[in-house]
Amino acid sequence: MASSLKPSSLALLLAASASLVSAGPCDIYAAGNTPCIAAHSTTRALYSAFSSPLYQVRRGSDNTTLNISPLSAGGTANAAAQDTFCARTTCLITTIFDQSGRGNHLTQAPGGAFRGPEANGYDNLASATGAPVTLNGNQKAYGVFVSPGTGYRNNNARDTAKGDAAQGMYAVLDGTHYNGGCCFDYGNAETSSTDTGNGHMEAIYFGDSTGWGSGAGSGPWLMADLENGLFSGVSPKNNPGDPTITARFFTAVVKGTKNLWALRGADAGSSGALSTYYSGVRPNAAGYNPMSKEGAIILGIGGDNSISAQGTFYEGAMTSGYPSDATENAVQADIASSARYATTALVSGPALQIGSTVSLRATTACCSTRYLAHTGATVGTQVVSASSAAALRQQASWTVRAGLGGNSGCVSLESRDTPGSFIRHFDFTLQLAANDGSKQFREDATFCPQAALGGSGGGGTHSIRSWNYPTRYFRHYNDVGRIASNGGVHDFDAPGLFNDDVTWAVGAGLG
Repeated sequence: MASSLKPSSLALLLAASASLVSAGPCDIYAAGNTPCIAAHSTTRALYSAFSSPLYQVRRGSDNTTLNISPLSAGGTANAAAQDTFCARTTCLITTIFDQSGRGNHLTQAPGGAFRGPEANGYDNLASATGAPVTLNGNQKAYGVFVSPGTGYRNNNARDTAKGDAAQGMYAVLDGTHYNGGCCFDYGNAETSSTDTGNGHMEAIYFGDSTGWGSGAGSGPWLMADLENGLFSGVSPKNNPGDPTITARFFTAVVKGTKNLWALRGADAGSSGALSTYYSGVRPNAAGYNPMSKEGAIILGIGGDNSISAQGTFYEGAMTSGYPSDATENAVQADIASSARYATTALVSGPALQIGSTVSLRATTACCSTRYLAHTGATVGTQVVSASSAAALRQQASWTVRAGLGGNSGCVSLESRDTPGSFIRHFDFTLQLAANDGSKQFREDATFCPQAALGGSGGGGTHSIRSWNYPTRYFRHYNDVGRIASNGGVHDFDAPGLFNDDVTWAVGAGLG
């Protein structure tokens, strides 16, 4: 049953939610007698008095790390410190610190039933720059952009709910970044990184998977990952009261206690209260009543380390006890009025002009006469000059289009000689393919120009980052076009000459 509030606590809660400076989400949960036992955010402090590090980044140039703290107690992350530290190199988020004081930090997830893509079986880490946003109108911050293969975990968390104990959780997510893979989760999971049976998890899930359940429309939906099932309600198949999410920033809530659980959600930018998508008894299949929660904490992956999902996480917390609707509504009010999430440009440096025709010349000393070109479906570098055949010069020319994925400032590159075909990545290799209109194609064919990582960084040079794998950039490697990360597991991820190989001189089209 829902926790009751004493009159004094209720008064404090209402006062906290009305004040933009006196309380953060975890102050509000505490006032509702359901304190946070884990609090994670790369964008802001979730307690009004919190001033310790929010997260840690590691840069590719020398593998040193930097902790990023709020600008002030209770404030927004110091993104400027990250930008300075990560300038002209790549950066990864290594740790998301727990603000509750219990040490429930999230770090690189180890392999479980599914091995991660790293050589040691661990999951990938997220780019530190893949999800820029602004808070409070103009304060820049970065979320956690999870590509398939990326995950964070703590299998030794303290004070999390176990067995059938009550808990609540919320997360602010990107409502437009999702897929049908398993499973973009945040919450309570197995401590072994393996599937140990029905009811051994209770976590927020976001995406459009229909393998276990679904909601109204075509998705994406908020559901609860209870292990061996993504539940939108009591029915294992469909809850028409669970709506398709269209908000750019979405507040997701899952909570559970003895034979009672609920799904609630809202536009994170709206001052309105959360809507309840489901509140009622546990699923009637074996294992879900009573629950057998184990108490690990996961982000971006399933309880068994399923790693095929994508999504973006900005902030979230887990509680002890079953929060009241009033408490959660007050948290939502704080998100809408105190955080005020908004989008910002995904590009840095000079933009590529939409509608222009460009060429991309390699700048590495070995290869500075080579241009990005296609031969049929294959995209790599070829030597091209003014005396080259007109067909080759056209194959090395690209028309800049607005990003097919619809992301601000990002672009898609259409073949000059094969209209309707675009550069996309597939298995981390660049190829030319006709636009099939699918969501996957649009995302794979969207790239975000950045200030050049190599050379002088001056005008006319860019590094070009994949939108849906933001740790990866256009790279020429043995004359083949790749999307490569700095020091990843593939040979084309080799750190030697990485910055040079991902720096391109952008010029006029050649034909």
